Amino acid sequence: MAIEITSLIFYFLIAFTFLLVHYLFFLSRIIRGLNNLKPPSKEVLTHELISVIIPFRNEEENILANLKSIEEQNYPSDKFEVIYVNDSSEDDSLKLLEKNISRENIKLLTIPGDYSTNAHKKRAVRYGIENSNGQIIVTTDADCIHHPRWLFSLLQSFDNVTGFISGAVEFYSGENLFSKFQQLEFTGLVLCGAGLIGSGHPTICNAANIAYRKKVFDEVGGFKDQMNLSSGDDELLMQKIAKDSDYKVRFCIDQDAIVKTNSNKTISDFFQQRKRWASKGLFYNNKTLVIKLILIYLFYLGIIAQLFLSFIHQIFILSLLLSVSIKFLFELIILKKGKNIIFEKLELKYFLLAEFLQIPYIIFIGIFGAFGNYLWKSRRIKR
Repeated sequence: MAIEITSLIFYFLIAFTFLLVHYLFFLSRIIRGLNNLKPPSKEVLTHELISVIIPFRNEEENILANLKSIEEQNYPSDKFEVIYVNDSSEDDSLKLLEKNISRENIKLLTIPGDYSTNAHKKRAVRYGIENSNGQIIVTTDADCIHHPRWLFSLLQSFDNVTGFISGAVEFYSGENLFSKFQQLEFTGLVLCGAGLIGSGHPTICNAANIAYRKKVFDEVGGFKDQMNLSSGDDELLMQKIAKDSDYKVRFCIDQDAIVKTNSNKTISDFFQQRKRWASKGLFYNNKTLVIKLILIYLFYLGIIAQLFLSFIHQIFILSLLLSVSIKFLFELIILKKGKNIIFEKLELKYFLLAEFLQIPYIIFIGIFGAFGNYLWKSRRIKR
């Protein structure tokens, strides 16, 4: 019996060590990728026409501030168009835009009710693209605020071999602890995406700040194999472009290209948003990537398992401390590097608290994101 228990402990330790090494390799890849990110060598105004697509649904609290930041773009008005796409808003978002749009290069569309009904936000983006004139598509969200040089700065990362640009998105830092936790956690996600792009493994990005060539979008089939999914208009498309085209994916580190938005006001809103984001992972076409994500998830589960196993055998106390210490150290390195190259105003004083809260949160969100339904813009989305 004692031999069986000893063998079981050994196998557990082997499993936890494997998951730790895999996670360490993952974080090291992000760090190397962040080191590879470089700003454009010179500023050049692209000759292509730009189409900025802004889908919206129930954004009456944010839509006018967004419109103001779009109208204040320091970019030649004859070089870009803006298309707001109304996705069945139930509030006064549409009326507010109708009354306040004053620029000739900004237009407003409403999606027909029977147009790709299951795709939700993705259908709004595709409808905007179908009614656009630009050679480069830029997408952002209606609850975002943009620097006057946002569009110009984002487009500097394009060259002849680039097909997709991912830009940074940042939460405003509120006064309460919940807001500061969200800013740290979300910044970590953005830096993860940036580092993976920099290392040549594009995986995650955010549709609130991306740009891609329309011809490349058409070349890889756009969203045609994803219209049954409610999300994925960003990273699933980016992954297809990286895999199925000869064009490169780049990350823009220009601070003027950062898009800013408010963090979630309530835990419920945060929970629903993260479930929506997590729901895409199992639908990645790259099954090797799916396996890697599952192994990362198992690493987090392993931390909780080691906590309970430490009451059975003290060796799991050491393995737990090793896993947590390495995780904290490498993730702090990533955040500090991100603060140096992109997010200058990032506050790190709540880092330890955020790290401890992240572990149960990742486990919880992973389960419900993969298998549970979620609420988005007053819509109940079924898995």
